[in-house]
Amino acid sequence: MSAATSKSAKFAEGRLYQVLVAPIVSEKATLVGEKSNAVTFKVLQDATKPEIKAAVELLFKVQVKGVSVLNTKGKAKRFGKSMGRRDNVRKAYVTLQPGQELNLSGEAA
Repeated sequence: MSAATSKSAKFAEGRLYQVLVAPIVSEKATLVGEKSNAVTFKVLQDATKPEIKAAVELLFKVQVKGVSVLNTKGKAKRFGKSMGRRDNVRKAYVTLQPGQELNLSGEAA
């Protein structure tokens, strides 16, 4: 039994598959990734740091060093005549252990 499976055993596996909503691919996320070996994800609003760590280790088979979480409030925006509101977003900056790599760009190596 590996370390990743024993850590993720305390969370429901179905929940872990839903915790990570999407990778965030932006200029800032790319710079952070190059500088500190981190990957940025959009996660569920109620996701916890241990859940995010277990989900990344389960899905991508990598060793996670740490998780930083950031909540961004949705802006009020105008759509034509009516006012709308963007969704609140919870971002997770997942720092990987040295030597670990996670390629989200989909390029063939």
